Amino acid sequence: MVRSLWSAATGMMAQQNNVDTIANNLANVNTTGYKMEVNEFKSLLYQTIQTRTTTANGVNKPIGAQVGLGVRNASITSEFGQGSLLESENPTAVALSNTQGTGFFGIQGDDGNTYYTRNGDFVFALNENNSLSLTTSSGLRVLNTNGAPITVSGDHIADKIKIDTDGTLMYPDADGNLESLNMTIGVWQFQNPKGLDKIGDSLYSVTAASGLAMNEATNANVTKSDIVQGYLEGSNVQIAEEMVNLIIAQRAYESNSKVITTTDDMMQLANQLKS
Repeated sequence: MVRSLWSAATGMMAQQNNVDTIANNLANVNTTGYKMEVNEFKSLLYQTIQTRTTTANGVNKPIGAQVGLGVRNASITSEFGQGSLLESENPTAVALSNTQGTGFFGIQGDDGNTYYTRNGDFVFALNENNSLSLTTSSGLRVLNTNGAPITVSGDHIADKIKIDTDGTLMYPDADGNLESLNMTIGVWQFQNPKGLDKIGDSLYSVTAASGLAMNEATNANVTKSDIVQGYLEGSNVQIAEEMVNLIIAQRAYESNSKVITTTDDMMQLANQLKS
């Protein structure tokens, strides 16, 4: 077996995954609340050609000889940095700030489980009993600080509902003064948000690596998030940086393919040798 062929092949496969990750970042550059992903690599096993020993003259050799056997993808990590706040015409659009991307809204999935998102593009949906529920654009219900879906009675007008900086829903009284509806949008944090499992539709689920969700309303050890009404958090993808990474990945892929063709030429020369 020629080591260089297999090592270069692992490099090409790793760089292909790298290009796939970069393409996904660029595709989601305008996705609300999207967090850029970074491909990380690690070397494979090393083959020992010569151990630390002595020369033929008995002189100690402090360094042995080992040849690496290629590379593989170690992980694809999400970078939860704060995205830019973009003004929205949706009055129930909200964005999280002041936590460097570590706060998450709670969402009730169709299966009844709780998921988390940075996408605050919420709307009020009309229920069968004429009550209003705060939901995502796909109809999933937003949770309050107690982990229950946010629902207001049918005698409220959705466009008049305001959201305070702490997430409390406010409604004007007869004199136009805002009064609390005693409902607050829940926000949660994680010890290791990079350990969250991405399930699509800008949603994340809890894993053993992320740790349990910490409710900002009941946990005094976390920095509280500010909730800004009328704004959405854009993705934190930097197009220029991704294009540079794409060029580097392409050059690395070409270099590995060149190793394969060079090895093939060397093997062809060896086969043509005559005794």
